[in-house]
Amino acid sequence: MKKWYYHVEMELNIAEVVFDFPQTDLKAVEKMVLFPVALYLATGAYLSQLSFDYLIGESTIRDIVKSTCEQIWNVLHSQYMPEKTEEDWIQIANQFYERTNFPNVIGAIDGKHIRIIQPQKSGTSFFNYKKFFSCVLMAWTDADYKFVHIDVGSYGSSSDSEIFQSSQMGKMLIENKLNISSGKPFPNEDNGPVMLFCVVGDEAFGLSCHILRPYSKKNLNYAKRIFNYRHTRARRLVECTFGILANKWRIFHRPINVHINFAVKIIKAACILHNYVRSKDGITFKDTLYECPLDGYHHSENNRGSNITNGNARCSKQELRKKSSFAAGTIAVIISV
Repeated sequence: MKKWYYHVEMELNIAEVVFDFPQTDLKAVEKMVLFPVALYLATGAYLSQLSFDYLIGESTIRDIVKSTCEQIWNVLHSQYMPEKTEEDWIQIANQFYERTNFPNVIGAIDGKHIRIIQPQKSGTSFFNYKKFFSCVLMAWTDADYKFVHIDVGSYGSSSDSEIFQSSQMGKMLIENKLNISSGKPFPNEDNGPVMLFCVVGDEAFGLSCHILRPYSKKNLNYAKRIFNYRHTRARRLVECTFGILANKWRIFHRPINVHINFAVKIIKAACILHNYVRSKDGITFKDTLYECPLDGYHHSENNRGSNITNGNARCSKQELRKKSSFAAGTIAVIISV
């Protein structure tokens, strides 16, 4: 138990709850055998090292880690990554506005390349523009650095836009199956027009009814620069979430040297445990030491999003650009073109 606390820095009783969670199949395995799984995720130790430390056969500990990661996801995801209601989306939008001054935002989306070894007979499918092999963790996060939806296991060579559009969360967003309401007026404008809720993403994502991306950096006027700055403040929350995830679960500090299907189970287990720890422990001191960059937007060679928009998306962006405001003390200044 001390090893868990040292590496994961959770309260001891929370560590016990993880492995004694009600209605779980984890009890079929001795509790002490589960600690190597926790250390594997928290420290990034190799399976061969854990096999030597715990005097367990390497194939046995591999099977334990694989089955336990799958069980952790199956047991916890319905409670710590549940489907959202309309009230949940409104609460997320309010949190985004409080933290970023960007109204009607219900999430930030981005993809993270998880380093892996080259899967057999995969060719260059997993070889990304950064020149290493990876699978993609596509994540939708809220303002509290929690994952709302994730998609894991796509080719590293695929663009963020392609992955999102083919993912379950992307399809459900496009088809309006996520219980997202039709929108609401901007804050302090109760009698104003109803504006759509939106998700913010970088240039890799196409602009649509529910996805906003920044203006091109060319020929920006003052209002557009303010819009892009607010957009970056909102979008950086997903990048910070990735940073907190990797700092807590150090398995992401090295290539995951297992079969791709096994790697997907590991990533999903780490993501749901991330949400669990956030819900139980909140923001810790170490989380505050991670500073996410606020230097604008990154562009990847293979991330070419669509520029096609519809009327509703363009209207939302124009209204946000005109009415995006910044606070000096308690005074809000409205930026107009």
